[in-house]
Amino acid sequence: MQRMEFTILPVTPYQQNCSLVWDAHGRAALIDPGGEAERLLAEVARRGLTVEKLLLTHGHLDHVGAAAALRDALGVPIVGPQREEQFWLDSLPQQAELFGFPPTPAFVPDQWLDDGDGVDVGSIRFEVLHCPGHTPGHVVFYQPDARLAFVGDVLFKGSIGRTDFPRGNHAALIRAIREKLFSLGDDVRFVPGHGAMSTFGHERRDNPFVGLVAG
Repeated sequence: MQRMEFTILPVTPYQQNCSLVWDAHGRAALIDPGGEAERLLAEVARRGLTVEKLLLTHGHLDHVGAAAALRDALGVPIVGPQREEQFWLDSLPQQAELFGFPPTPAFVPDQWLDDGDGVDVGSIRFEVLHCPGHTPGHVVFYQPDARLAFVGDVLFKGSIGRTDFPRGNHAALIRAIREKLFSLGDDVRFVPGHGAMSTFGHERRDNPFVGLVAG
């Protein structure tokens, strides 16, 4: 089992959970760097880490807003999400203007991901699960040794992702949560895109939108 450490860095007015993950040798990745690139770089430097990759769960502005700037600053690839997210990434300039964010360029990731892929960050390997519904190309990064998943806006403590955006699909979201996430095990902890961490077991039992109480 490879040791993985992480810290959660809420960014932007939306308090989006950007996660900094690293292995025992300080090889790191930023998951969903939604904004505040200088602050994220300062945290990386403070911890003496070397970022190898930028990992994206989906294409919404508050999850990817700093990705292009960090790619330029660090010279590292943007990995993910699944290619169905390109229309969201193409609309980043419009998203930024609409929501009052700093100007944000459209970009293309260096690598698209598909269900069943693996992503290595140093000695850490993440399994990739395609979990559409909130957006069509949303992916989840799961680390089986740590029993930890980074789920973006698929699932929250006590709630689920919105499906009223273009190409959202409520039925697909519920199916992804129940069949792909809950099947990983009740003990698996997850970092959502916003708010507090939880476990799949807690949500399976008590989440009013998708748990046992939801029928």
